[in-house]
Amino acid sequence: MRMAIADAEVGLLHRVSNIVSSELSVDEILGEVLSLAAQATACDACLIYLLDQQSNEMVLHASQVPHAADLGKLRIKVGEGVTGWVAEHKSAVALEKDAFADPRFKRFQTLIEDTYEAFLSVPLVSAGDLIGVINVHHRQPHKHSREEIGVMKFIGEQLGVTISKSMLEQENARLMEETAEMRRELETRKLVERAKGLLQQKFGISEEDAYFRLRNQSRRLRRPMRALAEAIILSEDLDRDSSASSRDERVA
Repeated sequence: MRMAIADAEVGLLHRVSNIVSSELSVDEILGEVLSLAAQATACDACLIYLLDQQSNEMVLHASQVPHAADLGKLRIKVGEGVTGWVAEHKSAVALEKDAFADPRFKRFQTLIEDTYEAFLSVPLVSAGDLIGVINVHHRQPHKHSREEIGVMKFIGEQLGVTISKSMLEQENARLMEETAEMRRELETRKLVERAKGLLQQKFGISEEDAYFRLRNQSRRLRRPMRALAEAIILSEDLDRDSSASSRDERVA
């Protein structure tokens, strides 16, 4: 029996190792954590909160039991409830029964898990910094073994690092996309400004009228203003080249 338990633990540790060395997204890693928690504790439910550093709140990001309306919205302040206590102290809490009777407990009406008897909460950490909290729940009283708590702490420590890395990569990718979008917007403004100038010269109209002409054409043709501006500039360049060629031919 003991050998079977040891084999199960080794298999779980191999899974953790594979996740750590993978390039999964944050959501994919959280899904793996839910699966690992269920395997390690045979729990009836698992919730994962990640720290929002700006508000200093724990935000629900993943759940074994469906909570679509609460994901990304349900928040617990650091220091509030058992989850907030674990976040604040970066220390595990194991409640064998009557979890809701613990003086630190804070109940949320939308979480059926808050009616369950047993509750184990462990921090997700990276290099000593808080990343989030994993909560596992049992409907009936459940004595959390030393091995069970140890495995969940290990998951919290190892995958906290992985989640932190993935979140950083995700944030960097978002910032790069924002920078690229700003460049595109700047280039578009420059093209539109040049096209407006050409229309003003060609038709003797004001800058405002040139802009409205561009905008109305964009709506009528269902083409982006940038595409119209590029077409106007290209047409002007072609006309200029054609005129230059004609002059060269006359001179020759």
